[in-house]
Amino acid sequence: MKPATTAPWEALTRAADASRNVHLRDMFAADAQRFSHLSTSWNGWLLDYSKQRVSTATMGLLHGLWQGADVPGWIVRMRAGEAINHTEGRAALHIALRHPASKGPLLHAGQDVMPGVHGELDKMQRFAAQIHGRHWRGATGEPITDIVNIGIGGSDLGPRMATQALAAFRHPDLRVHYVANLDGADLVTVLAGLQPRTTLFIIASKTFTTQETMQNAASARNWLVQALGEAAVARHFVAVSTNLAEVARFGIDPANAFAFWDWVGGRYSLWSVIGLPLALAVGCDNFRQLLAGAHAMDEHFFSAPVAENLPGLLALLEIWNTNFLGAESRAVLPYSQSLALLPRYLQQLEMESSGKQTDRQGMPLTCASGPVIWGEAGTNGQHAFYQLIHQGGRLLPCEFIVCKQPDFALPGHHEKLLANCFAQSEALMRGKTLAETTAELAASGMAADQVAMLAPYRSFPGNQPSTTLLLPRLDPFALGALLALYEHKVFVESVIWDINPFDQWGVEYGKQLASRLLPVIVGTASGEHLDSSTAGLVAACRGT
Repeated sequence: MKPATTAPWEALTRAADASRNVHLRDMFAADAQRFSHLSTSWNGWLLDYSKQRVSTATMGLLHGLWQGADVPGWIVRMRAGEAINHTEGRAALHIALRHPASKGPLLHAGQDVMPGVHGELDKMQRFAAQIHGRHWRGATGEPITDIVNIGIGGSDLGPRMATQALAAFRHPDLRVHYVANLDGADLVTVLAGLQPRTTLFIIASKTFTTQETMQNAASARNWLVQALGEAAVARHFVAVSTNLAEVARFGIDPANAFAFWDWVGGRYSLWSVIGLPLALAVGCDNFRQLLAGAHAMDEHFFSAPVAENLPGLLALLEIWNTNFLGAESRAVLPYSQSLALLPRYLQQLEMESSGKQTDRQGMPLTCASGPVIWGEAGTNGQHAFYQLIHQGGRLLPCEFIVCKQPDFALPGHHEKLLANCFAQSEALMRGKTLAETTAELAASGMAADQVAMLAPYRSFPGNQPSTTLLLPRLDPFALGALLALYEHKVFVESVIWDINPFDQWGVEYGKQLASRLLPVIVGTASGEHLDSSTAGLVAACRGT
């Protein structure tokens, strides 16, 4: 059944119409216990959604979407290893990557995947111990000081984001770098500060054929070979791939290839050996803590009732804002410089998963799916785009993420950070009326004509919805739980919207067109089949 035709959906439509002219400040004035009614906690975390434009009655209706779409049943299907990625005939069993061995088997196609998962994890730990213990030596006998991960998409964004997020836990004698962009500027600027004899490359590509990754890998290989010779490749390159034939052809010893499986989607792969650069950056004990945090969030998601279920609540609030209030984007605003890359990571996770126009029956969607995700670390964003959020006249739901304790304790900083975070959510909720602004300016002694002129510019509509997620601190366990929280949020949304969140045909289509265009650009094929715009652009680049 299409979601927009269900009874809970229709009831929510009526509720949105009835609440459209109700201001958040009036909701707070009407309920002195609004915070306690519209917040929940888990494992020392606090999720405050009292500044969302919902009431307890609205939340009850939203809970009906969870039940009506049978989210609990879909959770069972995911955990059982069913091929819920139906367009590719695959399971989506990324939860297995952080499932403790002691918790028993998880099945895929009737086979327990846990021995393979933990076998690769143990192999990764042994390799990390060699690097950290300075036992792995390069071609000249020197230990490795720099790691360069070459990948793209999920093979880059996850480990790159997590490496920055856990900067406080980095290994002191090892530097980890990331190269993703096909633009040569990315690779060249990274290599400029490195020495071939002490650099190790990780080539992360499941098929070992990804165009961007393999071009960067080939250029990195040339850089190394020019300095150290062909024989050095085996000591300075390892692979995260399942294509051992191509790995060997590149010059990498297949014994130094780490494997993962087709039921691991790229944007869900940080927990696998794709996380190798992160494990090298922070150590395998911390990497295992990341997995433990993700598993703890899995268990919470699987068992908590919807009224207390953090991923479920975030998903339902997103659906309320998107489908009933008409929001087209969501700002992710981590008040943590360590989480500065989180908005980019969530762009891939959420927009690649939810950016769909077709439901599971192959029919056009009758409701909007995922919004545009954007954001920046606070307080930087306050000096960039917050003006538009406050006075731009658009509905822009915001998500604040902040920690009680800093990961880098520098006196005088964190208290100011907290003050700014909480002040912004209050300002977005409350606003400032023209009457309040007028009275404030008049009380300052300003002349009446100046007050009348300036008051409209200094008034704010408020009523801008936001959620605040307050964590005790940012450590590997917390980061793992945070990322798993968003994975499960996306899953709940997909069930209610009736879409497949695990494929990405739009990404694949662009790759196909690029492969067709490349021979035209290099001059080995004609461009007769091209449209006039594309043909004109190619001709301009070739000077013809």
